[in-house]
Amino acid sequence: MTSYEIVRRAVEFDSPERIPIRFASMGIDDTYGVPLQEAAGWEAAAPNVDEWGCLWHRPDPDSGIVNMGQPKGHPLADLDHLADYPWPDPTDDNRYALIEESLAGAGDKYVVAGVGFTFFERMHYLYGMDNLFVAMYEQPDQVHELAERVVSYPIGVATELGKRFGGRVHAFGMTDDWGTQVTHFIRIPMWRTFFKDRYTRLFGAIHDAGMHAWMHSCGHVNEVIGEWIDCQLDVVNLQQPRNLGIEAIGVRYRGKICFETTCDIQMTLPWRPAEEIREEAGLLLEHWATPQGGFILSDYGDPNAIGVSPEKKRVMLEAFIEKAAPGVAIP
Repeated sequence: MTSYEIVRRAVEFDSPERIPIRFASMGIDDTYGVPLQEAAGWEAAAPNVDEWGCLWHRPDPDSGIVNMGQPKGHPLADLDHLADYPWPDPTDDNRYALIEESLAGAGDKYVVAGVGFTFFERMHYLYGMDNLFVAMYEQPDQVHELAERVVSYPIGVATELGKRFGGRVHAFGMTDDWGTQVTHFIRIPMWRTFFKDRYTRLFGAIHDAGMHAWMHSCGHVNEVIGEWIDCQLDVVNLQQPRNLGIEAIGVRYRGKICFETTCDIQMTLPWRPAEEIREEAGLLLEHWATPQGGFILSDYGDPNAIGVSPEKKRVMLEAFIEKAAPGVAIP
């Protein structure tokens, strides 16, 4: 099978010959990313200011702290003048200028594009998380309007990708961190009020454009996963399986959604010995994968930020290959 076919079959529970692997740092990747030019939310068009006008605070290079930083400056002063805000245009031709050339290098791989900080994250980046939570109670109509304006951007991008590159881009990747270490940020009834219909429409637009919908979310999102399944999400990227509960997640959701995951980036990879990393790889395959698919091995993109050595990453990769991808060689 080609890399594309292996990933597609895993996502659709159509019996791939092995698990797909996204481990570019060690030379194995069944997927291929194509870039949106100055995509809203990823790279700042001006120093530390992204396309939406959010001001990012990044750690001092001399501090020894290595991470992406976080938005500290929120461009929406209030929610009463949303019509005056310069919303990014998903139909801008310049946004897609790099994709055609990039696709030439895709070969037989499964191609992924998308929008980071996609919906909920972008809402609180624009207005501030505390402000947003208060407004859900005190200004629900304005929050609904904000949600509509924000979600219209990734819906528009997905639609454009389908029109411009139909059949050649296979997945739309998204990020929305929805959990603390112990629970989701808001009660599920409120989540449904502001987000469920809009996620359903977003995932539907992605499917209408001929792509699978992939979502990354950190934190204890056990309840939200079920909501996303109802909304027809195809793949959920989870990087803290110990926090979620490996067995518990498997009991609830195995076979209902495709998991893209790694050994736990907080509790296992930075701290535990090789034997326990290998043991966790086996547990993840036992409880989250099915014989028909539903499992993708993923690397964490910034090992320095989580303090994981290449040696430990290799231990994990070798364990998964031994158990579920025989014949794959590490370069």
